[in-house]
Amino acid sequence: MPLEKWKVQYPEKFASEGEIFSHIHRGDTIFIGSACAEPQHLVQDLIRYVKSHPKAFFDAEVLHIRSLGVAPYATEKFKQNFRHNSFFIGDSTREAVNKGVADYTPVFLSETPELFRSGLARVDIALIQTSLPDDHGYLSLGISVDIVKAAAQKASIVVAQVNRFMPRVHGDAFIHMRDIDFLVHYDEDLLEYSNEADSEIALNIGNYVARLIEDGDTIQVGYGRIPNAVLANLKDKKHLGVHTELISDGIIDLMKSGVIDNSKKTVNPGKTVTTFCMGNKATYGYLHDNPAIEFRTIDYTNNPLVIAQHDHMTAINSALEIDLTGQATAESIGRIFHSGVGGQADFMRGAVFAKGGKSILTIQSTAACDVVSRIVPMLREGTGVTLTRGDVHYVVTEFGIAYLHGKSIRERAMELIGIAHPKFRHWLIDEAKKLGLIYKDQAFIPGVRGEYPEHLESYRTTKKGYNILFRPIKISDEPLLKDFVYSLSDQSLYRRFMSVRKDVPHEVLQKLVVIDYTVEMAILAILPREDAEEIVGVGRYYTEPARHSAEVAFAVKDTHQQLGIGTELLAYLTYLAKRQGLLGFTADVLSDNQPMMHTFEKGGFDLEKKKVAGLWELKMTFRE
Repeated sequence: MPLEKWKVQYPEKFASEGEIFSHIHRGDTIFIGSACAEPQHLVQDLIRYVKSHPKAFFDAEVLHIRSLGVAPYATEKFKQNFRHNSFFIGDSTREAVNKGVADYTPVFLSETPELFRSGLARVDIALIQTSLPDDHGYLSLGISVDIVKAAAQKASIVVAQVNRFMPRVHGDAFIHMRDIDFLVHYDEDLLEYSNEADSEIALNIGNYVARLIEDGDTIQVGYGRIPNAVLANLKDKKHLGVHTELISDGIIDLMKSGVIDNSKKTVNPGKTVTTFCMGNKATYGYLHDNPAIEFRTIDYTNNPLVIAQHDHMTAINSALEIDLTGQATAESIGRIFHSGVGGQADFMRGAVFAKGGKSILTIQSTAACDVVSRIVPMLREGTGVTLTRGDVHYVVTEFGIAYLHGKSIRERAMELIGIAHPKFRHWLIDEAKKLGLIYKDQAFIPGVRGEYPEHLESYRTTKKGYNILFRPIKISDEPLLKDFVYSLSDQSLYRRFMSVRKDVPHEVLQKLVVIDYTVEMAILAILPREDAEEIVGVGRYYTEPARHSAEVAFAVKDTHQQLGIGTELLAYLTYLAKRQGLLGFTADVLSDNQPMMHTFEKGGFDLEKKKVAGLWELKMTFRE
């Protein structure tokens, strides 16, 4: 037995339960190991000791990050003996915190070790769980290094539950026998964390997020159903790296398949770096003695300055609620404390300072069986703001992607309304008007008629080799469209609108972006960029029910003409019109607009043209 020689060398460390817990005095602080590494047997021993010695101590503070196991010390029954205090609220302690019988200390988890070192958070006795000692007397903290190592280093007394099921992990995860005061050998299965089955909504969100992640990115992913679904959508990526707070089953699956190889990381290349794990037994087995994975303390993994050193760092987290200005909470629902500040803000801020970095906030559009919108006009009174308006770049729901960085409040509001659940969009428009967040005359088409037809998004390659995204126009595209219109030369502007007017105010623009998709279609030709989209062409048609055809028009940015964009744009509009059952197009073209005429003439129509007052009146019948 590996412990036998240590019992001979350190007999005083192998004491009885009574002797160990007799060292707890009234008012002491008891630290308990984190999450899935919680030493369940020691906690149960502690409770048994208190039951048999109810006056042994009073008002001891129980301190930890998060409890996944039973937390009897947070109940009314033991209120004279314990007062629970958590840096992050879990399911088993949430009710106690909100009833006021337990405490919550909001803090960035990256700063927690310094609380111990500085003495702001005192630790009198630490109850931790470790692996068996190796031949040199080192025990591994296993699946939770996070704040456990700092707590153990500053504790007056350290009690370790030695468990053969705890994996021996690499990195900054070791503690020596001589630094432990008491050892209790008890083998038991580690706590496991399993996400609920991925819902269709979560998978849709994951699919959108996957579009934003590029080969070679270094990622951080939070916990929960949605982040798990994000990982499930990354199976076709290559050479991903990981620098994260949490390592989960989904990350391990991607490591096993070779998607994550850390080969492109600029910091700790070749290594998945994490601080704790919440997963299943198979994941814990994969971690054991695996040199490809390093566990570091949380003041390293979550340090924004360290995170920012990773090129193409992508932080992916989830929220409970976000308002139309971009403020988000992941920690409370109004005045109800739900989880904690955690490490989300550390990663989101670190990522945006990284070269090529980005922050992605995922959120299901509704809660309570679609009764409540998670996108709200303003955060509720009492809500803790986890992410400020400057922290978030991308917001993703099951209805699409909103890009907030560098956007005005009005633009943010319209972006977020565009990805809200359709049943709440009209309400959000009305509330945003009342709050002065958007134009007072902002138009909106409710219901199916105004619902963005995402399935019509399509990538096409022009004959000149340009890869262009064609997608329907959105209600939030007004600023982009304005930039496009004002980028046109006077000649192009006149040819498109047949007017000498040079200004295109909001009143005109919103009529071009707020459309009824059942009677008209507007398609943007988008040149994707890393930080934003650029419109290089716009095409649209308006149905003429009496003739079962449509009037068509399009324009291409001057700098992108003669590249085949207009030809592809017209071809795509033709495809959509045919799908709608229309018979053809009509168009009016200025007689001197030869490029436009040429595009129509080679469009594959049965073309009839008539010249009237300086205009070509075209009738283009679709061929079978």
